[in-house]
Amino acid sequence: MAAARPIAGGRDLESGGEADEESSVTKKPLKDDPTARRFPLTRSEMAAATGIFLVFLAGICCIYYGAPQSGKILKLPRSLSDVRNLKENLAVYARDYKINFILGYCSIYIFMQTFMIPGTIFMSLLAGALFGVVRGVILVVLTATAGASSCYFLSKIIGRPVVSYLWPEKLKYFQAEIGKRKEKLVNYMLFLRITPSLPNTFINMASPIVDIPFHIFFMATLVGLIPASYITVRAGLALGDLKSVRDLYDLKTLVILFLIGSVAVFPAIMKRKRTYE
Repeated sequence: MAAARPIAGGRDLESGGEADEESSVTKKPLKDDPTARRFPLTRSEMAAATGIFLVFLAGICCIYYGAPQSGKILKLPRSLSDVRNLKENLAVYARDYKINFILGYCSIYIFMQTFMIPGTIFMSLLAGALFGVVRGVILVVLTATAGASSCYFLSKIIGRPVVSYLWPEKLKYFQAEIGKRKEKLVNYMLFLRITPSLPNTFINMASPIVDIPFHIFFMATLVGLIPASYITVRAGLALGDLKSVRDLYDLKTLVILFLIGSVAVFPAIMKRKRTYE
């Protein structure tokens, strides 16, 4: 942050000699206050992000107004009660107008992931409630991968200042870890996608910044999201028993995810061990 401007030529006339001490304090940059930093995007970056946002919004509107009974298909669930209500309201529509519903569902899901809008977990629950486990997992994994890829390419345009502003320490850690694992990057990315070690939103935005190739990012996302998607979609079949989103990831579930993630990094560990031997 830029230093605070001195008052009346750097001197408070009423407080006399104390003004010098106060001004020296105010001139120190407030490094630890994220709200004190300037907005991270330049005007051109903000214009690019706004343009992409409007293009996405226009596409969603075209799908919305082109669908029969469009008032039913584009409602964002923000809680478990919303998901339960949507299941009741959309069950018949999703059966009778399956293509229209899937287009609307996918467009909203990708839009939310691209622009880091919270709530995709409720969309995953809805997919399970409406389509069952197999079709629900396929729909969620493909849509989530498309949304993550879209966020990856958006980050190439505006990602560096945004990530540095929101997660400076995480970015340093992530960059250091990627640097250590250049030879087995796929295994490490799979581990991150399978386990909740780092938020998926952060991974989507930070990956192009730390030079993770898109083909590795895409493959790790497509495969690594399957376990968590299965857990969420399967929970959508029993919405009545689900009291909180936190119930999805209890200690047992987290242990299972980390065990699966450990399988992903096991070849890299064994290779490193053989190298040292």
